[in-house]
Amino acid sequence: MADPRKVAVEALRKVHADGAYSNLILHTMLQRAQLSGQDKRFASALFYGVLDRQLTLDYWLDSLMKQPFFKTAPLTAEILRVGLYQIKFLDRIPDSAAINEAVELVKSSKERYNAGFVNAVLRAATRTDLSLPEGNAPEVLAVRYSCPAPIVKTFLTDYGFDDTIGLLEASLTPPPVTLRVNTLRTTPQKLIEALKAEGIEATQADPSGALILQAGCDIAASKRYEAGAFHAQDRASQYCVEALGLEPGQRVLDLCAAPGGKSFTAAQYLQNRGEIIACDVHEHRVSLIAAGAKRLGLTVVRPQCRDSAVYDPALGTFDRVLCDVPCSGLGVLRRKPELKYQPDLLAGDLPERQLQLLKTAAKYLRPEGRLVYSTCTLHRAENEAVVEAFLASHPDFALRRQRTFMPHRDLTDGFFFAVLEQKR
Repeated sequence: MADPRKVAVEALRKVHADGAYSNLILHTMLQRAQLSGQDKRFASALFYGVLDRQLTLDYWLDSLMKQPFFKTAPLTAEILRVGLYQIKFLDRIPDSAAINEAVELVKSSKERYNAGFVNAVLRAATRTDLSLPEGNAPEVLAVRYSCPAPIVKTFLTDYGFDDTIGLLEASLTPPPVTLRVNTLRTTPQKLIEALKAEGIEATQADPSGALILQAGCDIAASKRYEAGAFHAQDRASQYCVEALGLEPGQRVLDLCAAPGGKSFTAAQYLQNRGEIIACDVHEHRVSLIAAGAKRLGLTVVRPQCRDSAVYDPALGTFDRVLCDVPCSGLGVLRRKPELKYQPDLLAGDLPERQLQLLKTAAKYLRPEGRLVYSTCTLHRAENEAVVEAFLASHPDFALRRQRTFMPHRDLTDGFFFAVLEQKR
């Protein structure tokens, strides 16, 4: 039987060394490890807990060591983080168990020479009053909420102090588990009853096809999942698709569709009548769209591998176009906490590339059609500013409405969408 702490440490090492996505690497490692359901949950809690609190943990570890923490050997550093996370944030784990297991982990590794060092540091942590810096400076908030100062400064600039604190606090809470009911195969109430029979509690929410589940359930293991009764989708994304104003028989273009959730929900609004061209630039991600559409029985979804930044007149025109662009992801940090540690997250030419995608999307729209621009970020430079730049160069378009979803206010992911229509 594998050790859940070892699984967590190895997964963290891959995230930090290889830049792997947290959800993908943990899913792969949990599949390979022979863990009980309880141990899988423990490994997941350690893995995501350390990613959530990494800056805070590193701050404390730095204070406990003679040399800077960043000079610590890679595997030893991950073991120390996992050990200290248990000591500071998991009351149900005895300190002695956290320390002993950390020492055993390092003893069984290539960095076994650090066993005494790990023991000394973690024992010092149990005897030391590990406090956090005081004040409201971005650098202080960065340590307190384990969110790099550039992101904190961006939130302060875009939303002010109160909302910044709300966003930072929300980033350290578990994200909601939300489903989209496949209304072509069942109803929300019938799915609620079917899931309850499997021991999964769900409640209906707005939009009408959304269900919110209890935390900690393995929804992919549900029989209703294999039967194509639902797909996972945050409520903000469902509102975005609703804003398209879809009607059966329409032709729809989803320019950056993978893994396909918005295309799947759009197909339900179309009542599986019409056509949805769902695009992605990577073949393996296009295959994810195809597999999801097949499981859900959505025959109107037609995946295509293409570069959506390049206009192709052969595609024709569409009644509705969804332009859900690649973004910094500041709205989903609690789902993908590794994003916040990327040093170039807010650098580069993201807004310029997003604007180019939006301009390309507009070329596909039929007269009096509707174009929706969306992101899962809370960076105004990628949201409102892109829309404003588009409207400045496209006077024939008008902004009908736009909305920003805030995790601490709306209980959704952070999300933005804007509805654009050609003027009559």
